[in-house]
Amino acid sequence: MAVPDPDRALRYLRHIGYYRLSPYTIPFQVRDGSPRFRPGTTFDDILDLYVFDRQLRLLVLDALERVEVAVRAGLTDIMSERAGGPHWYVDPMHFTNRSKHERLLGEIRDECAQQLRRQPEPAGDTMTYPSALEHYLTTYGTPELPPSWVMVEMLTIGQLSHLYSNISPRSARTAIARSLGLNEAVLTSWLKTYVRVRNVCAHHGRLWNVGLGVYPAIPADVSVAWLSDRTVLDNVDTRRHRLYPVLVSLQTVLSTVSPHSTWAQRLVQLLEQHPQVPLPAMGMFDGWAGDPFWTAHLGR
Repeated sequence: MAVPDPDRALRYLRHIGYYRLSPYTIPFQVRDGSPRFRPGTTFDDILDLYVFDRQLRLLVLDALERVEVAVRAGLTDIMSERAGGPHWYVDPMHFTNRSKHERLLGEIRDECAQQLRRQPEPAGDTMTYPSALEHYLTTYGTPELPPSWVMVEMLTIGQLSHLYSNISPRSARTAIARSLGLNEAVLTSWLKTYVRVRNVCAHHGRLWNVGLGVYPAIPADVSVAWLSDRTVLDNVDTRRHRLYPVLVSLQTVLSTVSPHSTWAQRLVQLLEQHPQVPLPAMGMFDGWAGDPFWTAHLGR
């Protein structure tokens, strides 16, 4: 591997770390079991792949934020209307698994207790305001727990996924899913995948070619927006178990919750800026953006 500026390379190694950077060297190695690099490989090739992965994580987090916020809003609005008001989540009758429900309530009570033990935020100028949880707990003495729209903001995406899948009856989960343009089975599956993806991104892990272990279900319901050519994901061992279906699923939800988003355009631009990125490792292929599913958003 050519290293034209050793001092610069050492600086990156010192502040990124060899262990974190080393997996990005694999696509540039000779595939003969040795650690040799392909002729012409430079340190900047490895660094470019690392930078691409970082930018990809930020782009995916941008979509995940919108999806996650939409799930929180849809869940609390629909359940508050259907299940008797803002404290519906306290009643075990709205849940399938009572022990999981009790565990969730325990976690919410613990978070409330921790908030009460913290020093209150000092009053500042007119532009500062305490968190919604602090405001509720220090302003209202009853009910003990905050309303649904405060409660959902306390949850991690993992807790949110468990809460959603535990809601009863199924018609309520279906209504929440429909608010995102999905059906109940698809949203249940996709939330599980998003938990894993968000954890990878939040911990600055390798995303572009990592094995996620849990992948989004391919929607059979034609009312759920998806690739026009569904055969490209038929091979379970390659594209189906890569990042590409996750990217498609994110754009599916964005089509409903943020229909004027430029996210698809930014995804294409990112890949164009890093032409050396091996697309198959992401489950992608030349011409992927030509599917009508993508072109509908790229033209906006």
